[in-house]
Amino acid sequence: MTVPETTTDTTPPVPAAQGAVANGAGESGGGRIEENGVRGSLASAGPGDAAGDLGSSVVAGAGPVGRPGDRATVRLRGGEPEEPPRYAPEWLRLRETADAAARAEELLDPLRARLAGGARQGGALAVHDVGCGTGSMGRWLAPRLAGAQHWILHDRDPYLLHFAAVGSPRSAADGSGVTVETRRGDVARLTPDALAGASLVTASALLDVLTREEVVTLADACAGAGCPALLTLSVAGRVELTPEDPLDKDIAEAFNAHQRRGGMLGPDAVTVACEAFAARGAAVRVHPSPWRLGPQESALTEQWLRGWVGAAVEQRPALRERAERYLRDRLAACAAGELRVVVHHSDLLALPRPTGGAS
Repeated sequence: MTVPETTTDTTPPVPAAQGAVANGAGESGGGRIEENGVRGSLASAGPGDAAGDLGSSVVAGAGPVGRPGDRATVRLRGGEPEEPPRYAPEWLRLRETADAAARAEELLDPLRARLAGGARQGGALAVHDVGCGTGSMGRWLAPRLAGAQHWILHDRDPYLLHFAAVGSPRSAADGSGVTVETRRGDVARLTPDALAGASLVTASALLDVLTREEVVTLADACAGAGCPALLTLSVAGRVELTPEDPLDKDIAEAFNAHQRRGGMLGPDAVTVACEAFAARGAAVRVHPSPWRLGPQESALTEQWLRGWVGAAVEQRPALRERAERYLRDRLAACAAGELRVVVHHSDLLALPRPTGGAS
């Protein structure tokens, strides 16, 4: 069994406004929320700052451009040295509303049907949120499921785990209680023992930063524990910008190549996960979950653009000169309310074969 570095049990969560961080949670404002970002503030920069941004280190995903020397928060692979945080709560907050709007509600009815017929520990659903960030998945999903719930939040970063615990919802769809515990550990090395008693495994924006081996490990753990998995917001490798620009395709291709560096699956993650879960007898459903960004989401669009273009240039330095012009123009259009972006993602639901031979 994989032993987490630190395990902290918490009492039923304190409302965010009463916790250590005022307004520290919430999908629509004021919070410090969700996945893939950078350490530090997200102070807005104007279009003229684009060239400087392209000289910074970048997130291996659709996030803002980081500061030189920043490292990833979530250490997915054993043997790597300890690293300072990089996935800033400010970025996670910024994307939470778009994430919540994008997740596929269509997958919830089959999930609810399966959970209704499953065993519950002590009468409560046991939900493991893998790579939880500051807990936006729980804030979205817990109020959509009926019955008492106990959420086990997994992440490498104790700072984010603090926000996740403080901002966790207190009640389920029917008013039943929701409790939470946090586990700091290696989210890509879960075993069936670590998921013993689990009713459900969830993750958000995680699959695309895993390797094939790590996805297989996750599928093995879920199959061994006999629990469903709801894995949301995996990048699909497709972006639509309106108005179009001739450089859109080159930037997108370079970005997708950047996501595959170091063996990470990037846009191939959902296909690999479908194969892995199906090979272990699960029924797998996939549904699109795109971000749809317009003038109301300009702050998120700006930061996403900086990260998207920055990663493309890091992958393909020959793009730099054209990309600097491209980013300036795109940021100007964003500031003017003239840019619309669709960032395609996919949500995956894997339902294990029911016990007892039922179909």
